This record gives sequence, structure tokens and C-alpha cells, in this order.
Amino acid sequence: MVDEIAIDIQGIRLKRKHFQLGPIDLQIPRGYVTAIVGPNGSGKSSLFRLMMDIGKPESGKIEVLGLPVGGEDKELKQRIGYLPEKPYELEDKMRGQDKAAFISQWYPGWDMNRYQELVRRFEIDPSLKLGKMSKGMRRKFDLLVTLAHNPELLLLDEPSSGLDPIAWRTMIDAITNYMERGDRTVLIASHIIDEIKRLADYIVFIIHGRVLGVYEKDALLESWYAYYIDTRSGFNRWKSIPGFCGLEEQGGNRVKVISNDAQRAEEWLQTEELQLLGRQKLELDDILAVLIEQERKQIRS
Repeated sequence: MVDEIAIDIQGIRLKRKHFQLGPIDLQIPRGYVTAIVGPNGSGKSSLFRLMMDIGKPESGKIEVLGLPVGGEDKELKQRIGYLPEKPYELEDKMRGQDKAAFISQWYPGWDMNRYQELVRRFEIDPSLKLGKMSKGMRRKFDLLVTLAHNPELLLLDEPSSGLDPIAWRTMIDAITNYMERGDRTVLIASHIIDEIKRLADYIVFIIHGRVLGVYEKDALLESWYAYYIDTRSGFNRWKSIPGFCGLEEQGGNRVKVISNDAQRAEEWLQTEELQLLGRQKLELDDILAVLIEQERKQIRS
């Protein structure tokens, strides 16, 4: 992990009737794109709202861009662009251009040229009332408004929800261009695997309100492999493979073994002289599925 921290979460805990978030300790590096990945109901949106001081945790503290969240944080929020998971219904009767004019008063960094450029790129009609826009157009408009004041930090909660493929590519380009300066930070919650692979430098896995780890994306994807082994070459020895995360009997003298430590696993396979029938790199959704199953087993035990 890098030295400079954009978001520092220490001991945060939020309890609801049927859900508990945390306790969470998490550091988000400055100058990178970090993706939060997890199934629905894992607490991603709740964590975003706490970062924006929308609701209070039972315990713990959060610092964003070196400043504590809570209390008088107007200047801090002016440095953040926040896109919530769902639009605000109270804005439905506002025209897009009126929302932009209103928001521009609150952000010293508002760039009208940037706003108009994004309106053209996303093909938005800002004269429409927000409630009359299609889901995709509303999402594009809320995203461009988030970008138009050139924030230091972007908090994007499922930004591509409702976007068609063309608009999705435009969004990817807009976020990539935003990061070109090198001193900006993005924290994005997403379940779109291709989106994460294109944008993210780091990945945070969160399941059932618990953070399971922070990983450098490329290193993560190079570490998780499934190995297909001939069971006749060594009875049950495959459970001793370094980084063992699970196995699946596939019949026909074949077992699938998952490891999160590919380099050591490869060396071990050669040393043990097991017959390797094949190997396959795991995708992010495969890794998440394994982590979810491990978490379920831990809860049951």
C-alpha cells in the first residue's frame, strides 16, 4: 500500500436491526482508483454515507483528505464529488440546468466549461426535469454534475447503473481523464467486473459488513488459480497446496483445487509430483464467490 492516505477508517461500527457494518479498519490510498466489491447488502452504500457524514456510526472515526468527518465539514465536502446509488426523489421536479446552477453556488471549483463539455459528451438535455429523464440519462446527468467541480475525491456508488454500453464507455473515459492529473482519488462501488478491471488499481472485498482485505488488483488476479489434478497421483495430498481455498470433486479421477498463492502452488505441485491436468486463472467474480463461501463457513462454525 502507498504512503499517502485519502480515506482513513478506524474502528467504524454501524448496527441496524438486521445488519451490522464493521467494525471496519480501512485505508484508501490517495492518487488511485479503489473498487469496493461485494454482494448486495454487504454495506457498501452504508459505508459511503458514513464517509459523507450522512448518519452516525455507533463507534469509530473517519478521516477524509486528512480531515475528520463530522461536525463543521463544509470545506471538506467541497473537495468531494459524491454520487449516491439512487437519485434523490426530492429533485425530480427540478430541471437539470436548475440543479446545476444551484450546485455551482456551493463549489468554488465549479467549472462551467467542464460542465458544458460533459453535457455534450453524455448527450444530455439539461432543460428536462430530472424526474422526466430516463434512468440512464438521469444517471449520466448526476455523474457529470459530480465531476464538474473538479473534486479531489470521487465517491461513486454503482455509477454505471442504468447506462447503455455507449454511455458506459463514455463514463469510463470521463473517469480515466479525471485521474490523469495523478493527484486525484476515486473510490467506486461496483459489481461490473469489466468496469473494475479497467479502472481499479486496488480492490476491497466487503461481505456481510466485514472488510476481508485490500488487494492490488493485478497482483490479486495473478495469485488466484484453479488447478485440475488427477486424484490417482496422490490421495488427498492436494489439500496441502499453498494458499488452499477450496476444492471440488469433479468425477473421472479429477479434482479442482483453488489456491490464492499461485507462485508457491506451482512450486509445490512440481515438488509433490502430482499429475496436473490443467490450470485456470480465476476472475474477480470467481474470487468473490470463494470468499463468500469461506465467510459463510466461518459464520456457521
